[in-house]
Amino acid sequence: MSIEITEYRNASSQNAENTKIDVEINHPQYGWIPYSIHPDDTDMTIDNTALLSLIGADFAPFSQADADARVAVAVRVQRDAKLSSEVDPIVTNPLRWADLTAEKQNEWTQYRTDLLNVPQQAGFPNTINWPTKPE
Repeated sequence: MSIEITEYRNASSQNAENTKIDVEINHPQYGWIPYSIHPDDTDMTIDNTALLSLIGADFAPFSQADADARVAVAVRVQRDAKLSSEVDPIVTNPLRWADLTAEKQNEWTQYRTDLLNVPQQAGFPNTINWPTKPE
């Protein structure tokens, strides 16, 4: 048995084929929640066919610029995680830093710089050449 959704807002297409829709639905138990409609979704808790009929053509069209912006945010999050988990424990620890040779310090400095410059790469955000972490 599917939950019937009778209210939605902020529907927007997430691909050029308009087969993937992000929307907010007024769930009878949880109130307004984000929801994604995708053709590969096999969970029938919510009847996507009925929801798509309710939405009809009332959705913002797909925008490659919006899609690229979402990818850019995800890439920056990944980059920031690398900085936080790989670089910061070494470069912000004076004892660990002092134990490195000048050559290794230069490698870590370059790696940090290369990570910070990921958004300036040609092809960003869809094509990323991740720098190699020093050993």
